[in-house]
Amino acid sequence: MSHAATQSDKAASGAREARLTCLVLLPGLLNDADLWRDQIDALSDIADCWVGDITQGETIGELAEQVLAWAPATFALAGFSLGGYVAQEVMRRAPERVTRLALLDTSFRADAPDRAAVRRTLDKAARSPGRFHGFGDRLLATYLDPAHLTDDRIVTRIRAMTERLGPDVFVRQNNIARIDGGDVLRALGCPVLVLCGANDRLTPPEIHREMAEQAPGARLVIVPDSGHMTPIEAPAAVARALREWLLDPASPASERPQ
Repeated sequence: MSHAATQSDKAASGAREARLTCLVLLPGLLNDADLWRDQIDALSDIADCWVGDITQGETIGELAEQVLAWAPATFALAGFSLGGYVAQEVMRRAPERVTRLALLDTSFRADAPDRAAVRRTLDKAARSPGRFHGFGDRLLATYLDPAHLTDDRIVTRIRAMTERLGPDVFVRQNNIARIDGGDVLRALGCPVLVLCGANDRLTPPEIHREMAEQAPGARLVIVPDSGHMTPIEAPAAVARALREWLLDPASPASERPQ
C-alpha cells in the first residue's frame, strides 16, 4: 500500500542524496546506458549515476560542451572508449567542475593514418544494405576477449545496443576526430583511475600504462580475462575499481589486477 512520505522521510532521503557522489558515465561508440547497468547497480549506495548521451555531436568539442551543459555543477567523471576522449575534453574545458576522472579502455592519442583508413572501411560496411548489427563477427573479435566470443549473453547485449542506435549514429561517431589528450593528462590534479582489459586489442594495456604515467598519481588497473568491453565482460571488476576510486581521495600509481 502506498503512502505519502513524511517530512522526516523526505529529510532522510535528501540527506542520503547529499551523501552520494554524482557520477557522470560516458559510453563509447554505439553504446547506450546499458553499457553501465551493472556498475550503476553496484555503486547505487555511494553514487548518483548519470549516463551521458554522446550520439549527437560532430566533434569531440561539441560532445564535451553537451555534457557540460547537461551535467550538474560538480561531478565525478568516467569515460569509456570514445567517451574517454570526450571526458578528456571536458577536463580541458572545465577542470574545476570535475572532482575525479576515470578513463576506461580508451586512449589519449589522435588517430594515426592507418586507424583513419580502418574507420573509412567501417563506414562503408555500415552503409551497406541489410540488417545493421554494428558489431559483426569480425569486429567483435577485436572488441572481446576470445573466451567471450561464444558467450551469447555478452554478444547479444552488445548487439542490442548497436541495433538500438543504428548506422547513422555509428557513422557520425566513427568519423569524429580523436584529439590528443596528453596535455590534459599531464595537468590533472584530481584522483585518476586508468583501467583496461588485459586483452584489449583496440586500446591495449601499453596505451593505458602510458596514460597512467602521464597523469600525476593515477591508479592503473589491468583487468585479466577481458577485452575492450570491460564494463560488460568484467562487470564486477570494473565496479570494484570504480568504487575504490570514488572512495579513495588519492592513491599512489599502481597496477593491480582485479
